[in-house]
Amino acid sequence: MSTNDTTNDTQPSDFQRGFDAAAQGGMDPMMAMAMSQLTESCPFKSVMALGAGFALGGLFGMFMSSMDTTTNMDEFTKKSTKEQIRLTLKDMGQRSYSSAKNFAVVGAVFSGTECVIETYRAKNDIYNGISAGCITGAALAAKGGPVAMGTGCAGFAAFSAAIDYYMRHG
Repeated sequence: MSTNDTTNDTQPSDFQRGFDAAAQGGMDPMMAMAMSQLTESCPFKSVMALGAGFALGGLFGMFMSSMDTTTNMDEFTKKSTKEQIRLTLKDMGQRSYSSAKNFAVVGAVFSGTECVIETYRAKNDIYNGISAGCITGAALAAKGGPVAMGTGCAGFAAFSAAIDYYMRHG
């Protein structure tokens, strides 16, 4: 028996299990690795957050427009049913699109920032989310000046800390 004939009793790595699963599913292992690297990249995560934020923001805007009671009901009820429906749908569309854009920007900036921080630090902990929240809040409030940026930083960081803590500790 040569030295190369020894058996290896160690468990396969996650990397090897991924290759084995890909091979069983008929996917080329190199393609599986490339797909994994793509989906774990910061630009991909940012684009996914942008899309999810746009969709959720649109739904949120639609819901909030249905709850708005600032419309002058006397003038509104004097219009024909067709005109009321047209005005309602127009308002819902405008508010949905506005909320969708805002949620998309927040999602993309936060997700991208958190990913870059996590990659740089090589750690997955609560401080990544807090830092990303601070940067996101400050960036979104930049037009308002330094005080607004500080407030945005503190607000987003606190919210990120609360959400991260809840997600990690239930």
